[in-house]
Amino acid sequence: MRGGMGAKKKAAKAGAAAQAVRHSPYVQRLAEDEELRANLWSAYESARDAVGRLQNGKHPTKQIFDDKKLQKDIKAAAESFRDASVALRDAPRRRKRKGGLGKLILVGIVGAGLALAISEDLRKKVLDALFGAEEEFEYSATTAPSTATASTPAGDETASTTT
Repeated sequence: MRGGMGAKKKAAKAGAAAQAVRHSPYVQRLAEDEELRANLWSAYESARDAVGRLQNGKHPTKQIFDDKKLQKDIKAAAESFRDASVALRDAPRRRKRKGGLGKLILVGIVGAGLALAISEDLRKKVLDALFGAEEEFEYSATTAPSTATASTPAGDETASTTT
């Protein structure tokens, strides 16, 4: 019996690694960005042409300094690799969530709460709108005031006792 538990663990590890690669921002960028793929392909072709020119039997040092086509291929490969690396460095950035309508509603509620807390006139208007305007009334007593407290004010009493 071959491939027991060890094979299952290896398959599970391989599956997990494949999922990690699949969700990698670099791989996603490579799959989605056609310009990045074109830069990589151009860099590969330029590097392959440069290596082919270097392997023609002449001394490499002499070729690097004298062969203009080799210099052009090396320069094109370097530029393509640079462009591809810049595009890949931008890949891990995740899109920021803007919040949109929810954020606007939250800011509006907080602003309204602050305005109500600060402004007394605004509080009165809101309460009047919600519960109706307060009825203003004057209180008139039906009983007559007592004569003992109304006849002598407190200031007159102290003045008469001191003389």
